[in-house]
Amino acid sequence: MTQAGSTQTVVSVSDAKVVFGAVKALDGVTLAIRSGECVGLVGHNGAGKSTIVNVINGGLTPHQGSVVYGDDPTLGIGAARHSGIRCVFQELSLCPNLTVVENTRVMHKPLSGWGWRRRGADIIGRKLDEIFPGHGIDSGENVGNLSIAERQMVEIAITFCEIGHPVRLVILDEPTSSLDSRLAGQLLAYVHRFVAAGGSVIFISHILSEILGIADRIIVMKDGRVVTERAASGFSEHSLIEAMGSVVKEHRAARVVADKRTGPPALAAAPVRGRGLAFEAFPGEIVGFAGLSGHGQTDMLVKLYLSLSGDWFGRRDPAAMFVAGDRAVNGTFPLWSILKNMSVALLPDLSHRGLLDEAREQALGRSWREKIEIRTPDMDNNILSLSGGNQQKVLFARALASRAPVVLMDDPMRGVDIGTKQEVYGILRTEADQGRTFIWYSTEMDEVCLCDRVYVFNNGAIVAELKGKAVTEENILAASFTEVAA
Repeated sequence: MTQAGSTQTVVSVSDAKVVFGAVKALDGVTLAIRSGECVGLVGHNGAGKSTIVNVINGGLTPHQGSVVYGDDPTLGIGAARHSGIRCVFQELSLCPNLTVVENTRVMHKPLSGWGWRRRGADIIGRKLDEIFPGHGIDSGENVGNLSIAERQMVEIAITFCEIGHPVRLVILDEPTSSLDSRLAGQLLAYVHRFVAAGGSVIFISHILSEILGIADRIIVMKDGRVVTERAASGFSEHSLIEAMGSVVKEHRAARVVADKRTGPPALAAAPVRGRGLAFEAFPGEIVGFAGLSGHGQTDMLVKLYLSLSGDWFGRRDPAAMFVAGDRAVNGTFPLWSILKNMSVALLPDLSHRGLLDEAREQALGRSWREKIEIRTPDMDNNILSLSGGNQQKVLFARALASRAPVVLMDDPMRGVDIGTKQEVYGILRTEADQGRTFIWYSTEMDEVCLCDRVYVFNNGAIVAELKGKAVTEENILAASFTEVAA
């Protein structure tokens, strides 16, 4: 943190209160962000992080309290943007039908006039090169054709572009949730450089090692309030989890994994286009997909799902369920309630003679709200009333409440807090011990290392199979750069 920058306040919030019906989203939050510092913001899903972000970026006016940008008390998105405040949302906001450079223009109105496309392509291209060297993204490509990791990279780069107004504070909400370790490392290195040059960052992440490594100061929120705030050096991962209110589960010694590869596989696939290794998963296994993002893991999951299902419509006894990581595109129905989003795949089990048994549906909703701690007073509320992590819990409940013997998961823990992750890990292991098969792609190395076996991908094909004690971060990273075997 720069000495000069440490005395200048970019934004200050005093006693902010925001109420949505019976829910106190913010209950008297006071905080300040100074130039030249990275502030980590942590808390469980529903703690109030997204709400305070919307207050700071001008998208939400607090029902009580004040927001001041520097010494300017003017409120609203325009005032925040004029003060140099930018935000990368957890739910990406790019227009999929526009190109990368056209999305840059949408975000930066001063990019206009004759030749704006050429200038915009140069600006966004240089920023992508600066943050993510070797990215390979064409500024003329439609965003809808990009992978979720590439979309996240583009939105981050667009946000850091200085076009018209200087960038003083960037709020990064789960910015590495779809990035593999290499891309995440590139982003964190850029954040260090940006802050060292006098910029400010609010960094929100459920990956606590990232927070502890990048932040100068950490603010912990719970139930709409700031419960702890101090220098990052004053926290360990253990004490940070305790401050959030989680029960800390100690890391266990390496689990002795019994070989479950007896009898016919629950799921199998030949090598991709005749390249690399074949895939198979047996009943009771948790099989991980790993490797650098965008190397065919999601394509394989979809291929496996379609091989079992043939379509995306539910049946009384479905052969497989799919938990999407990109919930806004492939997971949630935004006009439906929380309960309807959860029960939509379970309607055959909840119906009698073609009519929905609403009492059974409500009972199922109550059961899973308690089991997986979906933070809502009413399951009939709209799905978008939930935080991103709680929306993801609904998708988990949808899959786990079914009778499907195979569950495929496409980086499903994006934006989910550590306490919930631990609970879900326990549920997955219990379900696997009872014979259910899980195929799990994750960009988080800790999650991949929980799997019984791991297939590592490179250039669209499986290049390595790891099992037991060989499932380590070092081995996965080494295999990620292995050439595809013919």
